[in-house]
Amino acid sequence: MMDNQADIGNIRETFFYNQVSQVYEVMASPYSDFLVNGKFTFEVGGKSKKKKQISNIENSFVLKDDIETGYENVVPLWLFGFLY
Repeated sequence: MMDNQADIGNIRETFFYNQVSQVYEVMASPYSDFLVNGKFTFEVGGKSKKKKQISNIENSFVLKDDIETGYENVVPLWLFGFLY
């Protein structure tokens, strides 16, 4: 039997790509999910996503779904909806 539910991780990453690629160059990153304009690294996840994967990468950010406010290099994913 096939599962008809969409993968939430794919939805989050598609949302980010859709919003940001309208304004900036977005590529796959060798270290995380996305590299924007060849300079900024973004890791996309849910509210429990940790910074470990990008901890040693300059200009890196964790984008979290299901949070309202950010801190340090953690940014709410929903804010990228304002770019479109």
